Amino acid sequence: MRRQQPIPVLRCALAALLAMAAHVSADMAAERAGMLQAISASVADTAYYTGRKTLGDNVMAAMGAVPREEFVLPDYRHAAYRNTALPIAAGQTISQPLIVALMTDLLDPQPTDVMLEVGTGSGYQAAVLAQLVKHVYSVEIVAELADGAARVLRELGYDNVTVRAGDGYAGWPEHAPFDGIIVTAGAPHIPQPLLDQLKPGGKLVIPVDNEEGHQDLLLIEKDAGGKPVERDVLPVRFVPLTGER
Repeated sequence: MRRQQPIPVLRCALAALLAMAAHVSADMAAERAGMLQAISASVADTAYYTGRKTLGDNVMAAMGAVPREEFVLPDYRHAAYRNTALPIAAGQTISQPLIVALMTDLLDPQPTDVMLEVGTGSGYQAAVLAQLVKHVYSVEIVAELADGAARVLRELGYDNVTVRAGDGYAGWPEHAPFDGIIVTAGAPHIPQPLLDQLKPGGKLVIPVDNEEGHQDLLLIEKDAGGKPVERDVLPVRFVPLTGER
């Protein structure tokens, strides 16, 4: 009986696929490295406002570790590592990598921290934080986004992120107090429930409307006595925070 020999053909096909995967991975690694360089350059350019010429090595490592292409719409995967905001589902956007990195750095995340995120969006900011802290609780008012982000985070193995659909204005009191709180939508004012759920020594990073009709990124830190101390960091532009005001 004549012996069929499909194995060499399969090996050739497998080798081609592996070579293609390696090429794609190398390209993606180069794009991620380019994003980190762009973040570093932008941080230096905005140091006049932020007082930061560089960001922490841990934050930059987290930015380089998260596959941003998994958090954008398929049509924008090719642009995932550009230092720009991009569209996501439900007419929303994924923030510019510079802003994600800066807001993360402002929180000064520590390995034992428990953080709250208001405005999960695609889940990208939560994924970056998850590299750096013990647990992230994230609230998203748009159920479609909450479900999608939870699915992607789960598929990527981020088991220290918990996402729920709800109004983030009220925070997540069941898991408070938090070491840090990050808000990824522009608020008309600082929500009192979030201040109440912040530990003494904890930090809140939030974009807030100003009198000129624009937004300022604020860093609020509670002192040991529970008094919030506020600092204006940078002019920004975020989608508005929806829900209870």
